[in-house]
Amino acid sequence: MELKRVVVTGLGAITPIGNTVSEFWDGVVKGRSGAGPITRFDTEKFKVKFACEVKNFDPSQYIEPKESRKMDLYSQYSLAVATQAVEDAKLETDKLNLDKIGVIFGVGIGGITTFEQEMTNYALNKELGPRFNPFFIPKMIADIAPGLISIKYGFRGVNFTTTSACASSTNALVDAFNYIRLGKADIILAGGSEAAVCEAGIGGFSSMHALSTRNDSPQTASRPYSKSRDGFVLGEGAGCLVLEEYEHAKARGAKIYAEIVGGGLSADAHHLTAPHPDGYGAKMVMINALEDAGMQPSDIDYINVHGTSTPLGDISELKAIKSVFGEHAYKLNISATKSMTGHLLGATGAIEAIISVLSVQNDIIPPTINHSDDDIDEDIDYSLNLTFNTAQKRTVRAALSNTFGFGGHNASIIVKKI
Repeated sequence: MELKRVVVTGLGAITPIGNTVSEFWDGVVKGRSGAGPITRFDTEKFKVKFACEVKNFDPSQYIEPKESRKMDLYSQYSLAVATQAVEDAKLETDKLNLDKIGVIFGVGIGGITTFEQEMTNYALNKELGPRFNPFFIPKMIADIAPGLISIKYGFRGVNFTTTSACASSTNALVDAFNYIRLGKADIILAGGSEAAVCEAGIGGFSSMHALSTRNDSPQTASRPYSKSRDGFVLGEGAGCLVLEEYEHAKARGAKIYAEIVGGGLSADAHHLTAPHPDGYGAKMVMINALEDAGMQPSDIDYINVHGTSTPLGDISELKAIKSVFGEHAYKLNISATKSMTGHLLGATGAIEAIISVLSVQNDIIPPTINHSDDDIDEDIDYSLNLTFNTAQKRTVRAALSNTFGFGGHNASIIVKKI
């Protein structure tokens, strides 16, 4: 069968460096860090005292206060970015076939703050018997975000959550892309959300030695490709992309940002949390995405890397890029935007897909911040253009976005100019 074309017609973002797409993009291009001391809880006894929190988020802009109290913060973020994206795409629900509009949202953990609060309250008041919030379960479960979005707008098409750790929302985008090009949907809201900046989230990742402990300088703590990198900075937020069948978008006169042309999936099959040392899974996921798109490595101008600022991960991904792209790897721009946003776990693929789309649209490569020439790692090939510290202008015909998750889950997506 002839596959249909899939384009991006709407965007929404809530991030540590901006609560709209325009604010987010401005922050990314200017190299702004979203890191700072944690405000959500007392960190006195915690080894890690900083994160990339969302600032000044007001759920009442998107949700009735009575309803928002029934939702974990990650669901509030989800509804907020979906609302932004629907408005950006100018979706008029009374003129669309709602049976052919779906929602696929990724999440790595879900309502961890709700779970923490409910279990803490139970433990402190156990002698009174089991007293739980009646909304405990729907606030906590990982699948509730796409359900809430569909309820708000009446979207009756495909509806589910993808969970593959930090690859979750890229998985959601790949799934949405496939449903549309197979003719099973006209439009799908795809993306992801996460809100894990809480005691359990920070404590859990810290106990694994996954987080940076640079408490004296949070804004410079995420430093991919620097010798002194010591782990990722936990972030939070959400991103949403409206994916739409090309002819359907044209027929309603939609604004088109870019075209999605390929997606890849793979597994490391190596270790619970560590990447394959030679980047084998990362290599295969990029090969799979290129083959799916019918593209050659030379067709890609920009890679938004997973680049979390971990000692092992940064090296293995660059090994994979050099293996796949060969000499063309030195003609690419590569940037690790988690240096600004922190690591949004299940939402990271969505916001980095938005960055990739806007890079293609605007011909701008955002930077990898926090690198200095006196912080050199001998295992990093600095002949690669890692776009250090300052955004660069260049024609971006196509961009590839990588995300890798605990458990060895890998997902990549390719966007190109329409």
